[in-house]
Amino acid sequence: MTSIAEKTIAVLGGTGPQGRGLARRFAQAGLSVVLGSRTAEKGAAAAAELSTALGVTVTGSDNRGAAEAGDVVLVVVPWEGHGELLTELKDVLAGKVVVDCVNPLGFDKQGAYALVVEEGSATQQAAGILSDSTVVGAFHNVSAVLLEDPDVASIETDVLVLGDDREATDLVQELADAIPGVRGVYGGRIRNAHQVEALTANLISINRRYKAHAGVRVTDIP
Repeated sequence: MTSIAEKTIAVLGGTGPQGRGLARRFAQAGLSVVLGSRTAEKGAAAAAELSTALGVTVTGSDNRGAAEAGDVVLVVVPWEGHGELLTELKDVLAGKVVVDCVNPLGFDKQGAYALVVEEGSATQQAAGILSDSTVVGAFHNVSAVLLEDPDVASIETDVLVLGDDREATDLVQELADAIPGVRGVYGGRIRNAHQVEALTANLISINRRYKAHAGVRVTDIP
């Protein structure tokens, strides 16, 4: 199996907090990173800013350009535009490992809550649309605040990786492991993605109550 170090990592929605944070950590780990955004100008500007901050080269483009450039493509976009974007990019994502990181959440006066998704989860929706890609769900429960904070050297959390292809889930676990403190843990098949995506609503509630940036740790595995 090819190492993640030999892959180009594209982050669609790479100018939002979660996308920027993941791109920052992957670039710090020495991986080749391309930021995608709604426009090429916005993607290039965010990449230039990150390159200056880290002293490494990060490139930027629109989401289509990033999807074309990436070997492993992370989808870190708002839920509202998730299905439409993937439908538009189905052709360029064919044959690639696509990592869906999207949490379908709603917010009201009581806080965050999981939305009902017709396909079962964002990851399942992605797998249904991207029939020629290998879809994996991961990075749902990692704090964007910690990812973006340059003073946080190590993020002590596990990333649950969900997928139906063993080689792809192993590759995404390796990608998670590239971030200091983070461990990629296989969390089941794509059909189990809903509860992992929904767990983010619980973590948001925990963070509000305890003024924290909580994550997930799985016990009793090496």
